Amino acid sequence: MSSGQLYDTIGATYTVTRRTELRIAARVWAALGDARTVLNVGAGTGSYEPTDRDVTAVEPSALMRAQRPAGAAPCVAASADRLPFEDQSFDAAMAFATIHHWPDPIAGLREMRRVARRVVVFTHDTSDTGWLHRFWLTRDYLPEAADLVAARPSVTELADAIGARLEPVPIPWDCVDGFFEAYWRRPEAYLDENVRRGVSVWARVGPDVEQRVVRSLRDDLASGRWAERNHDLVGLDAAELGLRLLIA
Repeated sequence: MSSGQLYDTIGATYTVTRRTELRIAARVWAALGDARTVLNVGAGTGSYEPTDRDVTAVEPSALMRAQRPAGAAPCVAASADRLPFEDQSFDAAMAFATIHHWPDPIAGLREMRRVARRVVVFTHDTSDTGWLHRFWLTRDYLPEAADLVAARPSVTELADAIGARLEPVPIPWDCVDGFFEAYWRRPEAYLDENVRRGVSVWARVGPDVEQRVVRSLRDDLASGRWAERNHDLVGLDAAELGLRLLIA
């Protein structure tokens, strides 16, 4: 399933739980430097688009394009690996939590590099063997997540493809953008269907796996088993869960 097809399927309630987390946005916007013209690739509903710059968006899903708010940047229906722009058309190109959906992430990154002088990408590092154990949800309940990333290029390969450096992005405990790892200190949130509908992982693993995870987590929360396993998280204000900025 392509990125556009996936979000045409699951994106109807996307804006309920997916909002701009300003502490992470500040990192993205700072990485854009002094860029005045910015291309947002895989733009979705427009979260993380800076409001003080001239932004053009690219989004393949019609459903996601339709949910962009009034006054949002103009949005082009296109895919990352075939950006309909001339070389060096933009000061910067950005992509936020999207490249894991691209059929060819490296081709998409090279396209971003072609059309812009600076590239900033927010993504997940799944390249080391211990990544599955960094987050209790994948470690204890959803080992199937490993299958979703098995064929993906490593974050090092992605960075090397465009000459990017990597910067870690800790996730605040009260993150308002409900991406997959956002509720690492609020496990009850994963029992909420609206939360799960805003995250593509659940659509990709399928309803049987999803419901098994929900049942197991609900039981462990009720019994106190989750709290016992994860007591070390209670005092943390932010967690390092493998989220990264690629900056070229």
